[in-house]
Amino acid sequence: MMTKVKIAAAQNGRITLKAVAAHVGLSAGTVSAVLNDAPSARHIPTPTRERIVAAARKLDYRPNFFARSLRKRRTFTIGVIAPEIGDSYGASVIAGIEAGARKKDYFFVTGVHRHDRSLFDRCVRLLLQRGAEGIITVDFALAHSLPVPAVAIPGHGNHEGVTKITLDHHHAAELALRHLADLGHRKIAVFRGHPRSSDSHDRWTALREVAREMGWDIDRELVIQIDSTDSTPNLGYPYGKQLLEKKRPFTALLAYNDVSAIGAIRAFQEAGLNVPGDVSVVGFDDVAAAAFHYPSLTTVRQPLSRMGELAVEILIERIESERQALPELAVQPELVVRESTGPAARETGPD
Repeated sequence: MMTKVKIAAAQNGRITLKAVAAHVGLSAGTVSAVLNDAPSARHIPTPTRERIVAAARKLDYRPNFFARSLRKRRTFTIGVIAPEIGDSYGASVIAGIEAGARKKDYFFVTGVHRHDRSLFDRCVRLLLQRGAEGIITVDFALAHSLPVPAVAIPGHGNHEGVTKITLDHHHAAELALRHLADLGHRKIAVFRGHPRSSDSHDRWTALREVAREMGWDIDRELVIQIDSTDSTPNLGYPYGKQLLEKKRPFTALLAYNDVSAIGAIRAFQEAGLNVPGDVSVVGFDDVAAAAFHYPSLTTVRQPLSRMGELAVEILIERIESERQALPELAVQPELVVRESTGPAARETGPD
């Protein structure tokens, strides 16, 4: 049997598809269907598929990507356009995209939009020129459809050919506000997200709706508008100071995201306040640093990595089957209670 394998192997020593076929005693077409996960492979008995995969691993068979691409006129490449490289939110989403793409033997190429529409449009053009068969956008408010199948994380608005992965913001706001209410908090400060952040409007709208349902009035003097696109904890630091300078009592802060919450905690601590003894703080997202900051951060978790994986699954299914776009896929938030929240202080908070 190994003689056949040697004969079928390429001259440079690489094991070919024909070599694997000879080893298992099956046709090259059958082996190709299994190893390329073709639709026709579904009709091949499971034991046979497993035998082919085992043989490919044993012989260290490595598909010729370029031959596969030319044969199918495919690039097996998707484009990802994120706010920037290294920001904690985008990094968590991209980790899921990487895991999903690896499972499907796809490449992904990343561009950066920095919430700039002209830069985003340029990234789209460059990715298409480089053969991207589909595009995943991260934290960008799309204004129109794209020339290829697309998935938006998070997505808002309705555009043909674009699937939006959304969070249930109403439930997220309810989780955060009811947690604080159960701890006795009534005077709650809020950091609103930057207007160009795609979740900002929906999250603020949901927060107001839930507060109204609970019979609360959000004190406008305790609402701070974030106007920086900084992706580090320095984002929340000056706004934490700004909140304290108002000299208006509050016992808790509900921040737009985790990095702004962490920065605000630093500002509160510098002012001599204890978190959560004097002020409780709730973040949003549950990025990696949230669990390791001191105090560890109570936050509303978005399944960011899973959202990235889902985006890849949806996009590749559309690319390979040419099915009509699923308009929307909603995911659910989860409250993660850690050290940064506690019972409301007897006093009304900072003054």
